[in-house]
Formats: sequence, C-alpha cells, structure tokens
Amino acid sequence: MYQITKAEKLADKIFLMDVKAERVAKSCQPGQFIIVKMDEKGERIPLTICDYNREEGLVTIVFQIVGASTERMSKLQAGDSFQDFVGPLGVASEFVEEDVEELKGKKILFVAGGVGAAPVYPQVKWMHEHGIDVDVIVGSKTKDMLILENEMREVAGNLYITTDDGSYERKGMVTEVIKDLIENQGKKYDFCVAIGPMIMMKFVCLLTKQYDLHTIVSMNPIMVDGTGMCGACRVTVGDEVKFACVDGPEFDGHLVNFDEAMKRQQMYKTQEGRAMLKLTEGDTHKNGGCGCGGDK
Repeated sequence: MYQITKAEKLADKIFLMDVKAERVAKSCQPGQFIIVKMDEKGERIPLTICDYNREEGLVTIVFQIVGASTERMSKLQAGDSFQDFVGPLGVASEFVEEDVEELKGKKILFVAGGVGAAPVYPQVKWMHEHGIDVDVIVGSKTKDMLILENEMREVAGNLYITTDDGSYERKGMVTEVIKDLIENQGKKYDFCVAIGPMIMMKFVCLLTKQYDLHTIVSMNPIMVDGTGMCGACRVTVGDEVKFACVDGPEFDGHLVNFDEAMKRQQMYKTQEGRAMLKLTEGDTHKNGGCGCGGDK
C-alpha cells in the first residue's frame, strides 16, 4: 500500500496529493508518469509526475476530475492509501540527458495550459536546480483555475500568466504571449516545451513552426492503460506510429498529427469507436508489449 501523506484541493475539480513511494521517488525524472490504482477493482489511472522528493520518498501527483474513478480519488485524504502506485513509466524529458553546460547557453521556453502546469513544473524545477533560467508561460481559463503559481514563481526565470477571461494578469491565449515575447520583445529561443490540452498544444506548434522553433509536447492526455496494451494512445509522429505511454509521452510537436490523435481520442470513448479503430488499424492498433516497471 502507498500512503497519501498530503491531499489538497488546488482549484475546482483539481487536486494534489503527496504519496509515499520510495522506489518511484528514487528513480523518476521529469517527463515520466505513474499509474495509480485505488483498490482491487479500481481503474488504472496514468498520471504525470508533478514533483518528487528523493530524501523523503515522496511523489507528488496532480489530477483533474474527469470521470467516476477520479471523482472517487478526490475523496481520499491524508492517511488513506493507493493499492498500486507503479512507475516511473515512459521516457524522461530529452534535456535530462543533455550536457548541463550546453543547456545553460540555450534560451528555453516552457508553455503550460491548465493542468499542464503540473508536468511542466518538475521540468522547470530541474532547470532551476541545475542553474538554468527559463521563461515560462502559464495559461488558465480563469484566475480561480490557475494552479501552482507560487511554486512556478520560485523556479522560473520569468513567469508570464495569462487567463482566457482576463481575470488575472494578461488576457488571451498562450499563443498570444508567445507572439508578444518573440515579435514585440525580441526574445529568441532555442527550443520550447508545451504541455496542456491537445488543442492548445496543436496551436502552439502551428505558431512555433512559423518561427522554426523546435517544440516538444506531451501526449499524456490521450493515455488510458499506460502500458501500450490498449491502443488508446496510438499516435502518428512523422511517418511513424508511436504509443505515448511507452515511446513517449513527449514527442516533437511539429511531427505529431494532432487532428488524427484528437479524432481517435473521441472515437475511443465508445465501444463502437474502439471496435472501428481495431478493425481499421490492424496490427498497428496496439503496441503489444508492456514497458512498465513498478514500485514493488
């Protein structure tokens, strides 16, 4: 059992939990995810790692209520436990393997939309811990839906916040802030990391492609099973078929077929849609293997 040491409501339907999972905390890296399961009959839920404390053996997760299972999760309190807490899964962010001194010479932009602030935070924190200042844009529908603002301010070189309704700081989409930074403020970036809703990542990539700005996105939103066995997170990247849970979740955003991925995401919600995907995609429908580790 994996005990919850902290349970906090961050915003409407968005919750944060610290979980005692020493082996996961010891080896996880920014960009990776875990799978939680509340009990024997509970659904497997893949969640991006928001933070980790190796010394205390804690892993922080952030989730949004989107169905019955996450609704049940939101009722858990400190002292309760998960039956399973499997990870770290997926491939770590590519910059983790880069030379730190070379990274210090690059200009990097992070863009987070909504709950995407959770997976962006450990990446920005990693940069801060290695002496690398980065610019961060965080977008939210309203001020009340904004999460991890204080935590992000502590680790970001420059933080730009924008809300759709203008209720806090700037008004507008994250793409408008990117335009302002590059076109009006003369900022130049070597690469961008954008994480958030699929539609947000799509339009960020359409914009950054105009600037020839290499952009990495996380396809965590389309994951269901988290092991490559269900076929839900099948995505076309360039000319290749990839699976977000075992090949990603991060990919070159300029190569991701977002329209196809969003269409599959809708189809996968119904039994008829899943049957049609299985029929039309044939042998490429599933990865067929399980790349999971574990904390047992």
